[in-house]
Amino acid sequence: MPYRTIEARKLTPHIGAEIGGIDLTQPLSDQQAEDVHAALMENMVIFFRDQNLTVEQHVALGRRFGELTVHPASRDSVPGHPEVMVVRADESSRWVAGEHWHSDVSCSDEPPMGSILHLHQVPAVGGDTLFASMYAVYESLSEPVRRMLDGLTAVHDGAHYYVGRYESGDRARAYPRAEHSVVCTHPVTGRRYVFVNRTFTTGITQLTKAESDAVLEMLYRQVETPEFQCRFTWRPGSIAFWDNRCVQHQAVWDYFPERRYGHRVTVKGEPPQP
Repeated sequence: MPYRTIEARKLTPHIGAEIGGIDLTQPLSDQQAEDVHAALMENMVIFFRDQNLTVEQHVALGRRFGELTVHPASRDSVPGHPEVMVVRADESSRWVAGEHWHSDVSCSDEPPMGSILHLHQVPAVGGDTLFASMYAVYESLSEPVRRMLDGLTAVHDGAHYYVGRYESGDRARAYPRAEHSVVCTHPVTGRRYVFVNRTFTTGITQLTKAESDAVLEMLYRQVETPEFQCRFTWRPGSIAFWDNRCVQHQAVWDYFPERRYGHRVTVKGEPPQP
């Protein structure tokens, strides 16, 4: 797709593009915002290099694409900016955010439209993030399996993941829990995608537990297919902007005890369309 104000270099045939020719520290013009959004819709996740944004510039960039939300389990945000989640790992970390395949906060009634992650400090080697196309996962399924999935819904439970990581069960606050269609339709592109993930999905409502476990494992294995993924190697000042509706991601934690630090803003979404 031609763009008027940016350059886009595809990373793989299915997903991912690196964007150039734009300075995100400056307010986006209407045409720039349109081009960035179009590149996101085409590539599902887009990357920018050497963008040294302040917190205020990061927030302004996110708001160019919608209302920002506060993460329901965040315990670490930038002072004065609850919508800016701190993403960090160091020598004292017992786990890191996003180390399993997931779609951000899919347990919400209105899962995020997308997230914009800006890393300031990265390990010397490692710390890549993997992104997978849920369009490609759906399109890889045989027609009988697609028909079987039509009309099925799955439960996404926040407590299933957050309790025990962010806090113990006896002190747990209420976390979101929602039921979404297993196969959804993207509100902009009209393409169909699979919407279940290992982190939050606990079961398919209409199936027995044994049936649900088997179907979900089949779908999770498709998500983990390398041909449907791209891999991004971070540098200080790099930004990733992903469409949370049709993308899953996994942060590779292979750099312990080195440090990784950055900020993330999340753009509000809407209920997934069956």
